[in-house]
Amino acid sequence: MQRNPILESWKNIAAYLSFWIFIITLNYLLLIYQYRLSFWPAILDSTVFNILLCGLGLSFWYTASYMPIEQSRFSGIITKHILAGIIVSVLWLSAGYFIITGIFGNDADFNTFFNSTLAWRFVIGVLFYYLTISFYYIIIYNRNLHEKIAAEMELKNLITETELRSLKFQINPHFIFNSLNSMSALTTISPERAKEMILKLADFLRYTLATNNRQTNSVSEELRNIKLYLDIEKIRFEDKFDYTEEINAECSNFQIPTMILQPLFENAIKHAVYESLEKVTLKLNCKKINNYLEILLENNYEPGTENKKGTGTGLKNIKKRLELIYNQDNLLSVEKNGNIFGVRIFIPV
Repeated sequence: MQRNPILESWKNIAAYLSFWIFIITLNYLLLIYQYRLSFWPAILDSTVFNILLCGLGLSFWYTASYMPIEQSRFSGIITKHILAGIIVSVLWLSAGYFIITGIFGNDADFNTFFNSTLAWRFVIGVLFYYLTISFYYIIIYNRNLHEKIAAEMELKNLITETELRSLKFQINPHFIFNSLNSMSALTTISPERAKEMILKLADFLRYTLATNNRQTNSVSEELRNIKLYLDIEKIRFEDKFDYTEEINAECSNFQIPTMILQPLFENAIKHAVYESLEKVTLKLNCKKINNYLEILLENNYEPGTENKKGTGTGLKNIKKRLELIYNQDNLLSVEKNGNIFGVRIFIPV
């Protein structure tokens, strides 16, 4: 069970005591000027009854904690608190009366005054109970709400992180399998090329494993890995494609999601280079426009090959990752202009 919020810090305790000192003073002045009590009866009455309320107010926290609203029937909890308010008020008045009469003795004037004010004292006791209980319920509700929001946010972050990891690690298995098959064939035809391919594939996979826990990486580092990937594909496809890039100097150090470019190039190799009989040129442009880093990968393709549609997993992967990371769903666009196919992504900077 949580600790009473009033007792959580010295600042709260000081504020609570200051409030009751103010109430005692106000009550004393009321008794002096309104009811014409003498000094000692007024100071004792005000001090004793309000100190009792001060202590009772702290104890009501445990009542609210043991009778949570969300775990009880509304009618049942209302009935319990009505009875509790009456009992608390009676006990408060009885304890205060016996303490004061124990000090003064059975004073006729005080008894007359006490009996004449008994009704409104009783109402004050009941109202104080209800107001204090309501205050504690508001605090409990607020705490539970914040804890629920924090738990939901933590769960959402864990789900998002898991989904991002899953998306990031969806490296096209066909690329690995095709590379292994090519290496197997090259071992007898061209051992040197097979060795080169093995070394480059090892570097590529080493980079992939090294960036497992990174969410972002610099453009220059990502491009370094892309070039390893293209070198491997060059060994497979030889002169079937060329790669050019136009990267503004200011782009190199910008952070982008790790492995976000990989599916772009896999998509181009699979749907353009693999399907085409003519030479394909892959062209990458990167520049800063307003508050975004614009990255555009274009490639030419042979008419007719665009009808051989794939599952679109690579581009969907990129779009979903960008949406999860930046909370925007308009950061990827696909363009066709004649026999030029382009994919444009925007990275908020």
